[in-house]
Amino acid sequence: MGLGVWLHERVSPAMEAIAPFLPGDIFPYFFTLEMFQRVLLACFVITVVAGVLGSFLLIRNMALIGDGIAHVTFGGVAVSMVLAGVPTLPMATFFAVVAAILIFELQDRGILEGDTAIAIMMTGALAFGLVALRMWGEGITANVERFLYGNVLFVDDASLDWICTVGLVALFMLGAMYKSLLATAVDPIAARVQGIPVRAIGLTFSIITAVVVVLMVKIIGALLVTALLVSPAATAQQVGKSFRSCILWSQVFGMLSVLLGIYLSAEEDTGAGAMIALVAALVFLVVVVSKSIVTWLTPLVSKLMQQTTD
Repeated sequence: MGLGVWLHERVSPAMEAIAPFLPGDIFPYFFTLEMFQRVLLACFVITVVAGVLGSFLLIRNMALIGDGIAHVTFGGVAVSMVLAGVPTLPMATFFAVVAAILIFELQDRGILEGDTAIAIMMTGALAFGLVALRMWGEGITANVERFLYGNVLFVDDASLDWICTVGLVALFMLGAMYKSLLATAVDPIAARVQGIPVRAIGLTFSIITAVVVVLMVKIIGALLVTALLVSPAATAQQVGKSFRSCILWSQVFGMLSVLLGIYLSAEEDTGAGAMIALVAALVFLVVVVSKSIVTWLTPLVSKLMQQTTD
């Protein structure tokens, strides 16, 4: 029994217990039917990992690497489809990890700056995948849309085991490197003076990012990875007072986006991945606008109160 199946068996009774109290005609089935329970559990695990990882990506100015690696995995997906007998997930993971290492090396050695390396890897791998499918794929297109938009409503036991296991390992490694990641993000030179292996930390972080992105592509698709990897973390930065609080807030906004997205997609019969991405963007917009209004009103209210007192 894998970790995902074990976890599913433990939380299934609780999910069934709260189902009668949930709104909607279709949404409660996500808490009662086994296949939909796996979907929710997979989304929750990915959201937790993405919230932590996304917070680190933002402070390290690496927001676009998730989107870049997500598109790189298309090369692996194309190869697996052309070769037929090769599993998609391992091949996509291989492409993602290799791309993450190359991007890190190109940036770390000063060969390319900023997002240039990401852009080159993204377009190169995407083009390779398209050419491979056109030349040797014999018109295969069935898995292409699944790659682009995700397959959120179909998570089997094997996929759930993979997501939960990799997610737990990623969280453990991020927790173990927490202080080093912060130090290298704030001042890499000072971190190197303190004896922190800056290069090893950066390379390991890039590999973790690549593997987590592959999990996210499987669920919400390559086009929507940024929705869960960056949007909740960016929203959290608007309300968080410290980095730790930003991580916690990113969990809140991520879970809110997933639950509302799945609810609306179930009731309105739309794509779940796209709806989750839309809700995440709207949550960010609402928080930013609300914060701006509060910032604008605060001095006015203070001035009015002072005048009233006088």
